[in-house]
Amino acid sequence: MPRSVNHVASRARRKKILRLTRGYIGARKNVWTVAKNTWEKGLTYAFRDRRNNKRNFRALWIQRINAAARLEGLSYSKLMGLLHANGIDINRKVLADLGMNHPEAFKAICDKVKNA
Repeated sequence: MPRSVNHVASRARRKKILRLTRGYIGARKNVWTVAKNTWEKGLTYAFRDRRNNKRNFRALWIQRINAAARLEGLSYSKLMGLLHANGIDINRKVLADLGMNHPEAFKAICDKVKNA
């Protein structure tokens, strides 16, 4: 008795991966084994970089806070130390946004912690 093979499902599975690798260069887009390996490796990069993204943004926020704090005569570490000492809980993302887009509000925060 001949072996039954589900060609529809296996072709659909291959087409799905080849559709996901559209736009890649060379054999990475149309050769099944190469495309599959490239797509799988891309998933590992995506997993890794979702975590690296958080690191990069935190570093960016710290740089922006430091630049804004220097204009007010403070360093980043002094500002953060004063904020914690005065019990002001404000995260780095918001502080960086205030420093860039609302300098008067950032100045008010710096004056409050300097005078306290």
